[in-house]
Amino acid sequence: MTTTVLKGIEMYIKLAAAEIIGGGVVAFPTETVYGLGANAYDEAAVAKIFEAKGRPADNPLIVHICDKSALSEICTDIPELAYKLADRFWPGPFTMVLPKSDKIPYITSGGLDTVGVRMPSHPVARQLISLCETPIAAPSANLSGSPSPTSARRVFEDMNGRIPYIIDGGECEVGLESTVVAFEDGGVRILRPGGVTKEMLEQVAPRVIIDEGVTGRVSDDIRPASPGMKYKHYAPKAEVILVKGSVEGYRKYVEKNVSEGDFCLVFDASDAVMGVPYVEYGHDPRTQAHMLFEALRELDGRGAHRVFARCPDKNGIGLAVYNRILRAAAFNIVEV
Repeated sequence: MTTTVLKGIEMYIKLAAAEIIGGGVVAFPTETVYGLGANAYDEAAVAKIFEAKGRPADNPLIVHICDKSALSEICTDIPELAYKLADRFWPGPFTMVLPKSDKIPYITSGGLDTVGVRMPSHPVARQLISLCETPIAAPSANLSGSPSPTSARRVFEDMNGRIPYIIDGGECEVGLESTVVAFEDGGVRILRPGGVTKEMLEQVAPRVIIDEGVTGRVSDDIRPASPGMKYKHYAPKAEVILVKGSVEGYRKYVEKNVSEGDFCLVFDASDAVMGVPYVEYGHDPRTQAHMLFEALRELDGRGAHRVFARCPDKNGIGLAVYNRILRAAAFNIVEV
């Protein structure tokens, strides 16, 4: 199969929509990361997503819509709080997990009776869904386990020869996948942090809980309720060690343990260790969210064997950055 990168203009979006309507899979931009999309109602088409990514079958997909009215077609037993949250955070990087309707096949929901739904804000994504006249199931457009792509170029690196089309809609604004919440006891539980933070949710929901799986391991015998909870994710080819502590402690640890092929992943150049190559991923949480996946892919491009990563702050969107880098490190944490 030859993979073609399409610039995100109307005629090319129509071409991609025709591919999805015909049961195919295409990559498209959202404000979070690039998605790998197919008709959410078509079991055979959704199976092609799992095949292209090498994705475990019990890892659920998020269904993308372009109109709030579609929520009642996809889900049942929708609480009033869900509508309030949709009014506040849609379109945007926010996913709600709700009981699925019979229209959603179990392959899309990862075998669960629930499904995650969101309305992206990227205009290309919205237009694509509208032209397809069907919800689009879409995980990130990368090989399973590798860093999510935030540009069409990075999608092409992973998906060349696996899918027919990639719509190039430029660089993603947020850079990390959406916040995912489930509903319980009149409030919400954050299953995956993202651009909509706990503090933002607390302005609407009476109760907001952070699931233990956000910062801890999920047991192998548990079926994940949200993408990104169970498996090693977002990881470069290199081993990643997450170093938690002061910059002075970080430098001392690296100096003591560094060997050939090691790199530093730092906030900015002022954190660098003399003589050790490094990649920056931003000093503030918003910049880190935007740059993290690109930084991890750059480390691969530069041939890193092992990476000493500075641990980000866990406040606000920083929790999402921490969640992603923790999984990239497969929970390999050193405190200094």
